[in-house]
Amino acid sequence: MAGKRRYDDGCGLAHALEMVGERWALLIVRDLLLGPKRFTDLQAGLPGAGPNVLTQRLRDLEQAGVIQRRTLPPPAGSRVYELTEWGAELEPIVVTFGLWGSRSPVLPREGEVRADSLMISMRCTFDATAEPAWSASYEIRLDPDRFTARVVDGQLVALTRGQPTEPADAVLETAPATLDALLNGRTSTEAALADGSLRMTGDTEAGCRLLRAVRA
Repeated sequence: MAGKRRYDDGCGLAHALEMVGERWALLIVRDLLLGPKRFTDLQAGLPGAGPNVLTQRLRDLEQAGVIQRRTLPPPAGSRVYELTEWGAELEPIVVTFGLWGSRSPVLPREGEVRADSLMISMRCTFDATAEPAWSASYEIRLDPDRFTARVVDGQLVALTRGQPTEPADAVLETAPATLDALLNGRTSTEAALADGSLRMTGDTEAGCRLLRAVRA
């Protein structure tokens, strides 16, 4: 991490900020919480970060032991970035930080909301007390992205990038803008189903329960 600004402070928080406090660093961590990503996918999700800046941030995070590179097995064979076991310990911090930011009275709403951000928002806002305990598996389609979620006894135990390995109990298909409106109460599940901006197949009651549980 040569050339990085340092705080010269022995506090653990200062050291943590030296590792993940640079611009874009925590957003890279956020996007990798849902699973590995190729450089091009990270760049597509963080268009404001130029390729040189993104390369440097990835290098810094790798040197700090927060992320690592791995080559996927055939037939994919792609080289991806993923969180290390230690880096994955940032999840509750990122989720809490995101929830804190979402309550800001000056939260900007004009920026584009991306699929990964919405999935992290669902992790942040999931309320296990909002519904009687239930269990279900989900496929969430935010074209072209696919995500898998699983609720067990009323707890969100998994929300990851990619299609489920087995058929899901409920499939939810919508656009990121519609899901954002659903999460933030700007539209209702009933209205989105009625106008076709949200489609559900399978166990629709389980789908509605999930959406009620993640409403901010």
